[in-house]
Amino acid sequence: MIRLADAVAGVLGAGRTAGRERISEAELRDLIAANTLLDPVERRIIDEVLTAGASLVREVMMPRTDVTFLDAGLTLDEAAQMVRAETHTRYPVIDGTHDDVVGFVHLRDLLIRPPGDGRGTVRELTREVKRLPGSKRVLAALSEMRRERHHLAVVVDEYGGTAGIVTLEDLIEELVGEIHDEYDAAPDPAAAGAEVDGRLNLADFAERAGFPLPTGPYETVGGFVMARLGRLPLVGDEVTAVVPEDDDGEPAAWRLRVLELDGRRVARVAIAAHAPLAAPVPATRVPIEVTITENA
Repeated sequence: MIRLADAVAGVLGAGRTAGRERISEAELRDLIAANTLLDPVERRIIDEVLTAGASLVREVMMPRTDVTFLDAGLTLDEAAQMVRAETHTRYPVIDGTHDDVVGFVHLRDLLIRPPGDGRGTVRELTREVKRLPGSKRVLAALSEMRRERHHLAVVVDEYGGTAGIVTLEDLIEELVGEIHDEYDAAPDPAAAGAEVDGRLNLADFAERAGFPLPTGPYETVGGFVMARLGRLPLVGDEVTAVVPEDDDGEPAAWRLRVLELDGRRVARVAIAAHAPLAAPVPATRVPIEVTITENA
């Protein structure tokens, strides 16, 4: 974030102040607000980059439950069979458990090799993998991975376990928007009647659905559903999200229904048409008659 602030400050014509090495993000935002040469679009772009760059790696990673791991003991033929059904180019390699990641292998290492060379093991082709804490900022992680020429990193949680993986593309998309390729499904339609992936983070959900979900101790749509239910979800479960309408600020209720599960995780969610909330009915006080009698 600091390096980005220095770069943007240079574009704005604000050099470093005497005796100071860097400019802070707050100072940069003040410079942007005071600069008269920037048009509204340029201001918005800079603000979005600054905001996205402050996101955490754990917010943009692929969780471990969705990662295809290869065991180091697999033969090359066995591993090649597995990856042919996948759409990724790099696979983390584990030695026993998901918390013991020993490196990664590239797709071409498994598929492009001499004939009859399939008896070796994945361990023999494993390359060193980068590790990042889930609490690292996206922009700092992007700069670090580019500088060290890493395309894949294992995300480590606060307990030292594997939380998931993040790619260079994931980090770039957080800053500049989604990058589509031939393997990506068509974007989901917005608003009522849409279906979304349960892994969708809250910011992407708000952009796609047209309304935000309340914040809480969760980062995804599936996490919101589970938190509202207070238990593990089942197909057909519904929860309600109460949000203000954009036009008049009146609250409205949106229904989120679980369509599909992947193990214990919410895989697919339907957004039902919203209905305005009825105005609360004032409580009516009912007079209570109390009779006191004295004992003889």
